[in-house]
Amino acid sequence: MLVFPKGKKIILFDGICNLCESSVLFVIKHDKKDIFRFVPLQSDLGKEIIKHIGLHSKHIDSVILYEPGISYFCKSAAAIEIAKDLGGFFHLGTIFKIIPNGLRNLLYDYIAKNRYSWYGKKDSCMIPTDEIKSKFLK
Repeated sequence: MLVFPKGKKIILFDGICNLCESSVLFVIKHDKKDIFRFVPLQSDLGKEIIKHIGLHSKHIDSVILYEPGISYFCKSAAAIEIAKDLGGFFHLGTIFKIIPNGLRNLLYDYIAKNRYSWYGKKDSCMIPTDEIKSKFLK
């Protein structure tokens, strides 16, 4: 049985993608309310969570925001929800909700498809520094 930290939202991300790693570090820096925890999609826990919420792991290569026991969001919807939870100036990102999800995801998928060639990738998942290790679930 999976046990999740109370009151935290989990961001599942591509742990070998440089763009995704930069995005995770950005969220950590701006997560003033300590809302988020992080799990690489490629990790055993990431695979367990994907299975737990009923998604097929071989079709998942994007960000997933999971609020345990409540809901989950994928792709552009996840990005918008994360921006909303960061608050402040970032809350303005919710304006993109006026664009239909299908159109938003076309752009998201284009970026996702090209992220390795544009930003590169690693051979293995990022290893968090001691300063941010507590933000990552094992």
